[in-house]
Amino acid sequence: MLLIDKPAGVTSHDVVAAVRRALGGKRAAPRVGHAGTLDPFATGLLLVLLGRATKSQQELMGLRKRYETVARLGARSSTGDPEGEILLTGRVPPEGAELPTGEVRQRPPAHSAIKVGGERAYKRARRGESFEMPERIVTVHSFRELWRREETAAYEIDCGSGTYVRSLIADLGDAYCLELRRTAIGPFEVSEAIAPPARGVNWTAAPPAAPALVDLETALERARQ
Repeated sequence: MLLIDKPAGVTSHDVVAAVRRALGGKRAAPRVGHAGTLDPFATGLLLVLLGRATKSQQELMGLRKRYETVARLGARSSTGDPEGEILLTGRVPPEGAELPTGEVRQRPPAHSAIKVGGERAYKRARRGESFEMPERIVTVHSFRELWRREETAAYEIDCGSGTYVRSLIADLGDAYCLELRRTAIGPFEVSEAIAPPARGVNWTAAPPAAPALVDLETALERARQ
């Protein structure tokens, strides 16, 4: 398993493809996957699974996550992030308000990878279709404000699998995510991760080393502690 620090502007699939190329391409590389998508605008930890580690995908996807996000206050976004249509309202969520923790009912954003009617929601949203996203119950272990400066604020969120940080921020009131960074998945920290391989890099002769490369048995042992 590889710990990758995904940059902004690329998809999780792009990272998987880059790792596959660095390992020799589709014909030579082992099977490559990942344990949890990050939005293109988001950065941070992505667990890239190699070979038989892909069979443990569901277990690793179920680990709790930690995020840091910078939110724009007093505005709404159609997608919950900077890529959507922005409406400035001037209505700022009150400072010092209690942030939701425990079991939280949320509605994922329409621009998400969840399937609705057998199709990815974001594809239907891009076509301008009208549909309702099903609500879900997620677990938020901690949610704290790190700082606030005029129309921006930063938050740290520790949550269970399946939580949409974009929805948590939107539900505060008129706010959306300017930046989103995943800093941990279970026991794995982004400080252990490396950047995705650049095009032309060959990892077959000199693969990444620990702590970014973790053998499956060690990864599962750490995850189950």
